[in-house]
Amino acid sequence: MKVLIAAGGTGGHVNPALAVAGEIRKRYPDAEICFVGTADRIEAKIVPAAGYPLKTIEISGFKRGFSPAEIKANIKTVIRLAKSSGAVKEIISEFKPDVAIGFGGYVSGPVIRMAAKMGVPTAIHEQNAYPGVTNKALAEKVDVVMLTSEDAKKHLKCKNEPVITGLPIRGEILEADPVKSREELGFNDNPIILSMGGSLGSREINKAIVDVIASHMHDNNYNFIVSTGQNGVWVPDKLRDRGIETDKSPNIQIRSYINDMERCLSAADVVICRAGASSLSEIQALGKPSILIPSPNVTENHQYHNAMALVNKGAAVIIEEKDLTGKVLGNAIDNLVKDEKRYSQISANASEMAVVDATNRICDIVVGLIKN
Repeated sequence: MKVLIAAGGTGGHVNPALAVAGEIRKRYPDAEICFVGTADRIEAKIVPAAGYPLKTIEISGFKRGFSPAEIKANIKTVIRLAKSSGAVKEIISEFKPDVAIGFGGYVSGPVIRMAAKMGVPTAIHEQNAYPGVTNKALAEKVDVVMLTSEDAKKHLKCKNEPVITGLPIRGEILEADPVKSREELGFNDNPIILSMGGSLGSREINKAIVDVIASHMHDNNYNFIVSTGQNGVWVPDKLRDRGIETDKSPNIQIRSYINDMERCLSAADVVICRAGASSLSEIQALGKPSILIPSPNVTENHQYHNAMALVNKGAAVIIEEKDLTGKVLGNAIDNLVKDEKRYSQISANASEMAVVDATNRICDIVVGLIKN
């Protein structure tokens, strides 16, 4: 069995691909799996580190503006697309895959398009509720379109009926014990509020959570875990300016990055975060009530659509960044925690949306394409 996987650009594309590759290798130890990506993005580090060969091509996306710099970048993209076709054809001819799967990112476009043209069975996976440009273009050409969210269906024109597979979730997240996690974090019995804005951090979320902590310290009715991100190193200083010494406050943990997400997420009573597909899948899997603050700085505003897929089913609360203040966020937390019926319903609705066997579903489809 030979499987060609195209994924690149962000961990949101590459990590699900690695999860599926791991399941294929687990089922079929002799399977040959080859990734195609770029040499200067995250896949160049984490794919070889996971033990898989990576073939690279030079590719980029189109800019939407018409400034001289953007026009120049688009000309380069056209040239790269033309060159990539030959490079991809050579990779496919040499590897001779039984199936080719695209997990998103610009690199998926030329790889999956060429594979389909050369008669290789093909599939793509779309993580977001609003599909990316690459997957929109590929949906009409591939044999199977796999979706994380049913909401994505209305934005795609597919050759065959798309399949809802969900998004692969790390096993340690699914297996975490919330009671044990709370004990290990050392908090009291008050609700735990987990706030995070990605690896770089969100300035607006950090500003708002500083205000929330400052306004709630007098009654000490919450525990806080704040992941500030790389760009949020100022958070402890801002809290200190408000009279809060975090190292002397047992109910506050400030971190630049959370490397024990399974512990923090399983222990949390409310999660405040962006609306990336991976985060939402983990929140749903654990049935966590969440306050979602979609990033307005993403392609096609896809995080807003991701968030609304939950909100429309009563599975989350949304605050758009333009409306975000400490007061608004604090009220949203209080209203959620203090309304037990609403809190329980949101938790149940989130759990109902969860797909916890996505990796197996995707692997089954890949194997089915080969057998057929």
